[in-house]
Amino acid sequence: MEGSDFVRVKRTSTPDDVASVLLKERERHGVYGAGREVDSTRKRDEDDAENKDYDDDDAGDEDEDDGEDVDDPEEDDGDVKVSDAEKKQQRCFSHGFHLVEGKMKHGMEDYLVAENRKMDGHNLGLYAIFDGHSGREVAEYLQSHLFDNILREPDFWRKPVPAFKKAYRDTNKDILENVVGARGGSTAVTAILIDQKYLVVANVGDSRAVLIRRGKVKQITVDQEPEKKEEKELVESKGGFVIKMPGNVPRVDGQLAMTRAFGDAKVKDHITVEPNVTIEKIDKDTDSIILASHGLWKVMSNEEVAECIRGIEHGKQAAEELITEALVTGSRDDISCVVVMFH
Repeated sequence: MEGSDFVRVKRTSTPDDVASVLLKERERHGVYGAGREVDSTRKRDEDDAENKDYDDDDAGDEDEDDGEDVDDPEEDDGDVKVSDAEKKQQRCFSHGFHLVEGKMKHGMEDYLVAENRKMDGHNLGLYAIFDGHSGREVAEYLQSHLFDNILREPDFWRKPVPAFKKAYRDTNKDILENVVGARGGSTAVTAILIDQKYLVVANVGDSRAVLIRRGKVKQITVDQEPEKKEEKELVESKGGFVIKMPGNVPRVDGQLAMTRAFGDAKVKDHITVEPNVTIEKIDKDTDSIILASHGLWKVMSNEEVAECIRGIEHGKQAAEELITEALVTGSRDDISCVVVMFH
């Protein structure tokens, strides 16, 4: 993917049973995901928009990029050996992505990652959305560095939750010291799919990840917005304040519309980059994983997103359909989306 330069990281040892480690981490930290599962398979009305022909003029005027990658466990490039028994247990999956520049006249500030990587005998899917604000520098830096920083953590395999949090803190320190001035920042939602069995997700800000299992949608990240009681209290405990600005948008110190973000040096003492971390088990009933920036979630609910891609089998097509729907619904912001489909 253009602008994404990843380095393969090798480690001398990994735990014998990564799955057992992840299960223990879930129990230790209680990181089972946010929200509830909602049935999205309800029947649409006959006059629903499922088969509506949308006018592509709005999308056609935007700068777009898209792509799809497929990981088939039956194919091995020689880097990782997979036994016949393991192949039978694994599922094929594919990912696709799509981005569209919004109409806010500040240029494209969204960046994403959608990559398969083999590391220490494990198959990893790396997925992320970085929604920049007041400039693109922080989001662009995160695209190129955050996953490498996470995977370089010595405790990544044995203690993934602390490893994610430390990598987020260290990356933000680099950004504040070397990348951005008083203004400029980015949200982040990062997901690592391990051997198609477990998904570790971390997020700061209002980009979001959801999981669809047997048609039911579950939000697996937390939207960190100033209007929420616990987030407002977090800001105030650091000496900051939350106030509603024109447009009825609560902002930290009257400036930032989220309580957690990378960068934003001007309010760095009153926000945090501490992520919420979630570990989800991926089983035979898992249909898809969706990551998207706020430009999509501000106009579509979790249930609407799940319903929009019902019946679609390819990640790229699903991502395109979601962004088209968001544009039709009236989103003017940059929109980026990654969809992982299990087959």
